[in-house]
Amino acid sequence: MKASNQINNQHLLWRAAFGPMAQHIDLIKKADTGALLQSIFDKSSKKFTLLHLSDNAFDGLVKGVKEIGKLQNLSKEEKKKFRRQSGEEIKNLNLRWLEEMVVSEAQLREKMSFFWHGHFACRVINVFFQQELINRIRENSLENFGDLLRGVSKSPAMLSFLNNQQNRKQHPNENFAREVMELFTMGRGNYTEKDVTEAARSFTGWGFTTGGEFVFRENQHDNGRKNFLGKSGNFDGDDILDILLEQKTTAHFICRKICRNLVNEDIDEAIVSKLADRFYQGGYNIKALLTDIFTSEWFYSQQNIGTRIKSPVELLVGIMRMMPMQFENPDHQLLFQKSLGQVLFFPPNVAGWPGGRTWIDSNTIMLRLKIPRILVYDEEYDAIPKQDDDTAKGMMETKNYRGRKIVVTTDWQQVEKMYAGTLGPALPKEITVSLLQTGAEAIVNIAAKKADESSRENFIKSMMINVMSTPEYQLC
Repeated sequence: MKASNQINNQHLLWRAAFGPMAQHIDLIKKADTGALLQSIFDKSSKKFTLLHLSDNAFDGLVKGVKEIGKLQNLSKEEKKKFRRQSGEEIKNLNLRWLEEMVVSEAQLREKMSFFWHGHFACRVINVFFQQELINRIRENSLENFGDLLRGVSKSPAMLSFLNNQQNRKQHPNENFAREVMELFTMGRGNYTEKDVTEAARSFTGWGFTTGGEFVFRENQHDNGRKNFLGKSGNFDGDDILDILLEQKTTAHFICRKICRNLVNEDIDEAIVSKLADRFYQGGYNIKALLTDIFTSEWFYSQQNIGTRIKSPVELLVGIMRMMPMQFENPDHQLLFQKSLGQVLFFPPNVAGWPGGRTWIDSNTIMLRLKIPRILVYDEEYDAIPKQDDDTAKGMMETKNYRGRKIVVTTDWQQVEKMYAGTLGPALPKEITVSLLQTGAEAIVNIAAKKADESSRENFIKSMMINVMSTPEYQLC
């Protein structure tokens, strides 16, 4: 059975954005899907605001790079203080980007930046480096993958995280070269250990200044002949990236990962192959790839709607877009991220977040189902943040917030406007369909029976919370 126009549009908004926004629900019901997609592309093509918390390289220098060399000479208390200060600034960057995900009209840019943020997973203690990297990703998230790859590879954040500052001739460090192939381009199994060694030799000399500028140090570069993926020459890092982009395997790897994140965990290899061919032949144009995906009939098939488990960030941002709210203590948004297992700028490892069913376990599913009530009814937060100092490197607080109330102010007038034209008898279904991509028919009557009928406002509020507290709302 073919999905309704509203469900198709909501499907598009969950995959190309962070879900519908409260004031757009009426438009979503009526809009032509093609016109909606064009609007999404147009709004993400406009000039956008860079995330800006650190004034310049010297600000980051004081809080990061300059101190890194001194860490070994600091006392235990001084190290703890330094990490805490660095963590505070990265927390602020986290909250600033989270806000942009909620309110920005450039939803496709932010959604793809979120995808690339996980693809190019990076964790460093310098807020300026993190800020510079995420802005570089946001600038190129819809453009050319080759430019994005090169920009990320030359960023001080990534070079620092993958130890390429220590990659020198006669003493090559293979971390950076290995991850560029395994995680950023071709994927595991498409290169040999010899290729890793030769690529590492080629990347010798790639580093950054204390001010955070990329630098190629010729005196540290191995000028010898290298043999890489069947080619031979006196290669440098740029040559290696060019050769990697020449491999069709790279286009296939990227398309497969994008389909897994934007279409369905259960990959249709035939579709991926067709997309990869066009992506490769088109010179790695990201926007063209997304157009191919979002304009295809198979994207809107029933098997692809309501099949993805929302990541913690997608879940939180989606709720805040449908119920406009302000946190009395913005840091509580970080608490939810940590408890659910996805803290922006703190991926678990260089491979990023595995996603899919790994988002759900016995603890996280209970919290996920309670979040709407915690936010709206000021119920006590009773989850324990995950203790993962290997991930946080001492920079995320591990306080026990059990018993604490999360206080938010919700703009219920804006929410009520969504359903202003809907008469009472039709309200339960209207609310349910606007929130769920699957299972609405089974949920609507159950949710309505538990709703507060003392007033229209209370009914809408309680009905929304009831629907958002179902397992079906975890899917998009």
